[in-house]
Amino acid sequence: MSLFQVEHSYRTLPAACYADCAPTPVRAPAWLAFNQTLASELKLPEQYQRTAEGLALFSGNNLPDWTLPLAQAYAGHQFANYVPRLGDGRALLLAELRAKDGKLYDLQLKGAGRTPFSRSGDGRAPLGPVLREYLVSEAMYGLGVPTTRALAAVSSGELVFRDETLPGAILTRVASSHIRIGTMQYAASQPDPAALPALADYVINRHYPQLWQQDNPYLALLQQVAERQAQLVAHWMSLGFIHGVMNTDNMSLSGETIDYGPCAFMEAYQPRQVYSYIDQQGRYAYQNQPAVAQWNLARLAEALLSLIDPDQEQAIALAMSVLNAFPQYYQTAYRQRFRAKLGLTAPAQEEADDQLIADFLALLSAGQADFSQSFFALRQGDSAYLTQQLDKQQYSAWQRQWQQRLSQQTADPQAIMATANPYLIPRNHLIQQVIDQVSQDGDLALFQQLQQLWQQPYQPSAAGEPYSLAARPEQRVCQTFCGT
Repeated sequence: MSLFQVEHSYRTLPAACYADCAPTPVRAPAWLAFNQTLASELKLPEQYQRTAEGLALFSGNNLPDWTLPLAQAYAGHQFANYVPRLGDGRALLLAELRAKDGKLYDLQLKGAGRTPFSRSGDGRAPLGPVLREYLVSEAMYGLGVPTTRALAAVSSGELVFRDETLPGAILTRVASSHIRIGTMQYAASQPDPAALPALADYVINRHYPQLWQQDNPYLALLQQVAERQAQLVAHWMSLGFIHGVMNTDNMSLSGETIDYGPCAFMEAYQPRQVYSYIDQQGRYAYQNQPAVAQWNLARLAEALLSLIDPDQEQAIALAMSVLNAFPQYYQTAYRQRFRAKLGLTAPAQEEADDQLIADFLALLSAGQADFSQSFFALRQGDSAYLTQQLDKQQYSAWQRQWQQRLSQQTADPQAIMATANPYLIPRNHLIQQVIDQVSQDGDLALFQQLQQLWQQPYQPSAAGEPYSLAARPEQRVCQTFCGT
């Protein structure tokens, strides 16, 4: 194994940006899961891989001397309401690891006990949300979506008290960084005038060093984050993914999906679909995600204004030029994703292709057809499934238009769709089955099976067939919960 490299670059930021904090030990930690492949990519020494020493590390019970735990400070708009001080209330950044790809990755414990930002919380995580984030984040990675990763999950041997008493667990999360829009908002609000430029420079150096070549690196940072968010949300939309809690403190500046809380994958196609119990007004519904991303970017722009230009009017004008371009960034990314789902390449027929996409989605909505199964049926040429689910006459008319459009290209539509329309997604009822089996019986068999299958979600298999189907009515999960 090549040399294990550890850094603590976040500690170069002003003291306002974080708080030193040690994890609180737990009574009886036990392994739930360990990501051997990711450990190898991070060059993690074998002594910490499914060993007693590893269990002590990933439970927070005994940290090696190469860790220097801290809780990150951030603010955030939660359901559009500004909270000036949030921060890591149950998470600790242990270190940054230099991986085989040469990039730096955060190593974070989630559920490791109280921090200076815990407010009234206990700093712990229930088992269910830990299993959900482990499974879904790794499934998202398998689907090709930029995301935080899960390195380990351990049970704590302790109970956590929410609306009911639940078993506790700790997740080890890996990310390109955990810097959020809310992190920048917090730095901009600090009395220390060095906090904001120091954080902005850190983000550029860590994620976008090429921006130093630009005339206005901070405006370029806003634009880069806007483009990344447009691409990310378009990717979500193409898979029917609903984040559920797109607060500014849950939007990563690196462009990764972060904080899976009440996330869900849409089954019956319904643009207004909401699963999150706390989203009573539907702010973060499936169809609203692009607009919310743009709203969040406006909050980032506000935080960066003083760096973009010393003249506030000029800074606002420059920032608005980026924000006003976001719909075009998004539409371009969305069109690219959904063209692939229809097996289309990209000749200059944008309006016609947009209409073809919209018409197929309208058919799904009218028929309340399963989003993923319908696109997979299209990939497989399974007209029987589609005519059963959709209005037969309207689908036949749409299919003729689609075939005519395909005849104008030489690329193989099946090959294109094979990388865009997955066979498997982390269906909500399957996640719930895993949580129930592990919580009630300690049975990890389904967890391990799904984890394995979701590593190759585009590949049809006999083993995966039972898990490719939409939930039966009695299996449906209609609401998801944050789990904090």
